[in-house]
Amino acid sequence: MKSSGKGLWRLSGRVIRSVVAVAMLGFVWSTPPQAGARVMSGEASESPDQTLSPYFLVKSDDSSVDQMPLKATTAEVKIAGVIAGVVLTQIYKNEGKKPLEAIYVFPASTRAAVYGMRMTIGERTIDAQIQRREEARQAYEKAKQEGKGASLLEQHRPNVFQMNVANIMPGDEIRTELRYTELLVPADSVYEFVYPTVVGPRYSNQTAQEAPASEQWSANPYLHQGEAPPYTFDLRLELTAGLPIQEMTCSSHKAKIDYIDKTRARLQLDDSERSGGNRDFILKYRLAGSRIETGLLLYEGKEENFFLMMMQPPRRVKEADIPPREYVFIVDVSGSMHGYPLDISKKLLKDLIGGLRPRDTFNVLLFAGSSELLAEKSLPATPENVRRALEVIERQRGGGGTELLPALQRALNLPRAENVSRSFVIATDGYVTLEPEAFDLIRERLGDANFFTFGIGTSVNRHLVEGMARVGAGEPFVVTKADEAPGKAEKLRQYIQSPLLTRVRVQFPGFEAYDVEPPNVPDLFAERPILLHGKWKGKAAGSIKVTGRSGNRDFDETIKVADYRPFQENSALRYLWARSRIEQLSDYNRLRAEDGRVRQITELGLEYNLLTAYTSFVAIDSEVRRKGGDLSTVKQPLPLPEGVSDYAVGQAVRPMLSKSMRMSPAPEPRERAGAGEAPETAGGPSGGKELRQESLDEKKDVLTIAIEAVKVDGPLTEEVVRKGIEPRMEEVRKCLEGQRSSTLAGKLILAWDIRRDGSVRSFRILSPRDTSDAVRKCLDRLIGRWSFSTTKAGTVTRVMLTLSLKE
Repeated sequence: MKSSGKGLWRLSGRVIRSVVAVAMLGFVWSTPPQAGARVMSGEASESPDQTLSPYFLVKSDDSSVDQMPLKATTAEVKIAGVIAGVVLTQIYKNEGKKPLEAIYVFPASTRAAVYGMRMTIGERTIDAQIQRREEARQAYEKAKQEGKGASLLEQHRPNVFQMNVANIMPGDEIRTELRYTELLVPADSVYEFVYPTVVGPRYSNQTAQEAPASEQWSANPYLHQGEAPPYTFDLRLELTAGLPIQEMTCSSHKAKIDYIDKTRARLQLDDSERSGGNRDFILKYRLAGSRIETGLLLYEGKEENFFLMMMQPPRRVKEADIPPREYVFIVDVSGSMHGYPLDISKKLLKDLIGGLRPRDTFNVLLFAGSSELLAEKSLPATPENVRRALEVIERQRGGGGTELLPALQRALNLPRAENVSRSFVIATDGYVTLEPEAFDLIRERLGDANFFTFGIGTSVNRHLVEGMARVGAGEPFVVTKADEAPGKAEKLRQYIQSPLLTRVRVQFPGFEAYDVEPPNVPDLFAERPILLHGKWKGKAAGSIKVTGRSGNRDFDETIKVADYRPFQENSALRYLWARSRIEQLSDYNRLRAEDGRVRQITELGLEYNLLTAYTSFVAIDSEVRRKGGDLSTVKQPLPLPEGVSDYAVGQAVRPMLSKSMRMSPAPEPRERAGAGEAPETAGGPSGGKELRQESLDEKKDVLTIAIEAVKVDGPLTEEVVRKGIEPRMEEVRKCLEGQRSSTLAGKLILAWDIRRDGSVRSFRILSPRDTSDAVRKCLDRLIGRWSFSTTKAGTVTRVMLTLSLKE
């Protein structure tokens, strides 16, 4: 227990199982007691140490306040060829007796390019303006204070948005309408359109006081599991495929599909789905003959012209016709991979290398502060060479810094035989020193290798792992536990065992194309089209020529630009191009924020009228609606996604604890919960273990831990870092419990770095040097999952923590 003001914790050396292990599964992220999930009504007061975690709604006693102002959400979807256009209408109505501000957090596709918003109050319609995020927020707040009707649309994540609607008067109905477009890229000849309906609960251990405004959205009220959405949901869809439709199915909702003719169809949700806004809408369709349309879309604008080319890939070839394949496994063996993550990497590589064909070649490059290569030239996958590689991998223990860029450069410089499909498989926890130059290197060398990433560990840096795969036009995989390795390895093998097209080259003879995405085309594996989009100058003439190698034959196909005419209906191409460029810049910016990239994203948002992390839509009515009186702010409660339990929010049961009971935090999950994900626990809610309680009077073998000193060097202050450490001492206790020995008497000195995004890297034990491996591994895993406040500065904060230990 924490004593008053001295930072002391008296810990039983015996293993303690908490009586509330089931009831407090909401704390599976090991949140500090004062930062747990909350039960609030409407806009509750925030204490300084309260976290941004989601909470359950309890309606207030004030019956004059409408706690659920969102009454309906409707999506009108029109799919023309490969472009989907969506009009999302939200209807807010104040059925209470006080003026309201409604706040609603909702999702959209990660590929959505949001380009317009409109607000309707009675007979008046106001088109929103795109502005810099700070300016839009200021304009909205000013209008709100002046009593004017106003709405504000902000982006918190590429797929998480927030709508604020101010001054909804009693009896008022306000409609907000936002428009977005996205590109549908078929995989294995199947087209899929997904409309997300609800944002699942997101855990955050940042305090409400310290967190930036952009993170406040996660503190949102939720309904309990099984409760239907408090608003109605409807979706209508019209498909104009351009080619005969072979089949069309909706697996998520009950719907009626009418075929207008061979190429067109309409879908309408069944009336029974009025409460279906708690799960994603999923539509899949296939064209006749499993065809993927080859063609060119052109749009002539006032100042810029845009194009989109989709080309049907070659058919799969026989195994005998597949060219030899080369695999280079680039494995992170740095200090952060020590222990559990490296053990998983070893298992993964055994499964991958052990499944290669004898005619394939492979190499292994291990990197930390420097890199080590298995061989200067890739080796045939003979049993002897495979055994040799596994021995090298097995000897690794993890240690040192993390330098991926030199490792990538060394791998790309390896000699390569002609007509060989080369793939790089990068295994890392994502805690790497990866400069933007590494992203540039991957993008520039797409024609030379295919890039696949494996995130390894219980708390993978997914932004980095997915970002590398995205710029490399490859596929990201995440392995969080050892028994997942065989399945993920097999999935990768199936994916890349028969490349459809290698050595892809694109030329534009007579067609003045520029700003083309992607700049290089990687090898093609799945049956998805070759996709290019960009801008063009001059006349719509010339051709687009694609060449490559399919099996043991050459591939050569040309599209004549003059065969296609520009249409104004293709105006969505400008939004799609800008969205792809923004996504690329955002990947770089998540890696290391720079003012220059922020400025580029902002300018793209303003120029192309797009919602981004730095631009927002704001609509303000000129009429003053509220003349005096208070405005009640209500966060629209969200339903839990279907299949997600109350444990995802953390307030399923809140038992009273007697002072004679000791409570331990529930075990941490392998992953943080995200949209539509519930935390996992081994063996079900109780982990299959007997629940016990232990009296505080049982003081046998008690260990006392005190924070003696916290030293920091960097943007974060000692006070902020200390505040982040103190609530987690119970977690440290779990690592020391049962592992104590004479070597742990006295002082324990730990050190780590805090990145600007608040994550931890480079954990190490400075003293004592002979700390047991069990304690070292446990603390490494534990502290590696901690998160601190974010900073705008571009440098890390170095931390040294001294603990005094007494029997």
